[in-house]
Amino acid sequence: MEPSANARTVESYEAIAAEYAQETADSGVLAGALARLSETVGAGRVLEIGSGPGWDADRLEDSGLTVRRTDVTQAFIDLQRARGKDVDRLDVISDDLGGPYEAVVMLHVLQHVEPKDVPAVLNKVADALRPGACFLVSIPRGEGAGWEIGESGRQYYRALRSTEELLDALRGVGLEPEWTDQSVDDDGWLAVMARRRGPAS
Repeated sequence: MEPSANARTVESYEAIAAEYAQETADSGVLAGALARLSETVGAGRVLEIGSGPGWDADRLEDSGLTVRRTDVTQAFIDLQRARGKDVDRLDVISDDLGGPYEAVVMLHVLQHVEPKDVPAVLNKVADALRPGACFLVSIPRGEGAGWEIGESGRQYYRALRSTEELLDALRGVGLEPEWTDQSVDDDGWLAVMARRRGPAS
């Protein structure tokens, strides 16, 4: 059977994890959105889907949050464990997310999920949150889906969406957008924070 687009993308990340970690170590591309999330949540347990090298989880933990680091790419898991971090292997498409959490963070990940799987993934996120809890997600804005070849020569599946498409998808699973951050629009990225509908606990 032909590997899924997600599985083929993961294979590419397996091959370039160390280089990716080096290139992104000082990036801080969504540091502002992470700081804003931390201020909003204050304290509690956060699930990060697709932790990669773990730089964003480091920022969240430095702000006082407790982060459950996860990734589907074994090379990223090994890299973080070598740094002394606890990381769980988690496939957002096929695995249960656990919870409930005070927040879920999913940065630089959703574009690799095929459109047919996005509603189920977002439903899982909503189910993993306490009522009133937060979801921080980022996407590259644009249109269309298909394969891109990175500087490494590896292929990555990316499905682009407009701001309104993402906001509608979030509302469709009971996640109400609270703010957007387009301050990183030099490379077309958008961050959105949404809350699970219902009274906060």
